[in-house]
Amino acid sequence: MKNIILRKIKVAIVGCGRICKKHILAIISENKRCELVAICDNNQKKIENISDFYNRQLKEKNFPLRHLIKFNDYEELINSKINNKIDIDLIVLATPSGLHPIQTKIAAKSGINVCTEKPMAINLIDAKEMIKVCKESGVKLFVIKQNRLNPTLQILKKKVEENKFGNIGIVDINVFWQRPQSYYDQDEWRGTKDLDGGALLNQASHYVDLLEWIIGPLEGLYANISTISRNIEVEDTAVIQLKWKSGALGSMSVTMITYPKNIEGSITIIGDKGSAKVGGIAVNEFEYSFFEDDTEANLKNYNYQTESVYGFGHNFYYQNMFDNLISNTKPVCDGESGLSSIKIINAAYKSAKEKRFIKLSSI
Repeated sequence: MKNIILRKIKVAIVGCGRICKKHILAIISENKRCELVAICDNNQKKIENISDFYNRQLKEKNFPLRHLIKFNDYEELINSKINNKIDIDLIVLATPSGLHPIQTKIAAKSGINVCTEKPMAINLIDAKEMIKVCKESGVKLFVIKQNRLNPTLQILKKKVEENKFGNIGIVDINVFWQRPQSYYDQDEWRGTKDLDGGALLNQASHYVDLLEWIIGPLEGLYANISTISRNIEVEDTAVIQLKWKSGALGSMSVTMITYPKNIEGSITIIGDKGSAKVGGIAVNEFEYSFFEDDTEANLKNYNYQTESVYGFGHNFYYQNMFDNLISNTKPVCDGESGLSSIKIINAAYKSAKEKRFIKLSSI
């Protein structure tokens, strides 16, 4: 990879859908260290909307307006880099999840670092291949897990690491969101098995990530999935029973049919020396916290308000990612770390299909 310490990191975004604006704002927040040079989507209207949004945001912050190079074809974008028509250090994939593997391979083999939205892939085989190709090509692979940088979850993880909960007995995760049929109908790929995935793989992926990132390695799980209300190829509802190697037990309940709106995204930890629940719509509010050796602890000071299930972690994620690209600091979530949630979700699908407890070691 080229030395990018003495210049701005050149970024291209592929996919100009609903999550793209979060990436735009994160890039602008790192304006001193990076520059958005190109955007790509097969929908010209979406390209123009994102281009206008980008320049409006620059104008509001009194930053110079920029001319973005616009592409309707991914391979054309890559070829422009190969032929030295454009300089790209990092490609951000905000495309349907099923496209991430092939797009990652193409970028990596062209010497471009890759950042993918969650999930990094639909299945474990593709995810492992992405990691392999990036390593062989000498580029870095990042997976967006911005919830890891939420202040509420940062302090919750710290309390677990400090053994403030003592022996953890129960962990409960709820994702009660609404994705109406109109959400799935707006794009042909939404709700499909090969390109999108269901409630677990798409919407709840960040919450699956918390199972091992905060609590520790899982031993196994038993899952049930169902398509109750939406006309899609995949599940809109799932329930998973969980067992950790520590002996802790837990459950995860996910549904996209919640009436009338997103009402809860939460994690509850119950131990013999501490108990806490982080709720809100995006694990953004401590509802309670009690610790035997710290009765004065008021973790509600870490609460923040958000109307979006995405939260504000993208800005912090980009800060960490650029730190890694420039100084090789530890990434929040690289490809290897991103494998965890894919492995768990694939185990859940296997359990639901075979109607039995699945050990993670068998996946």
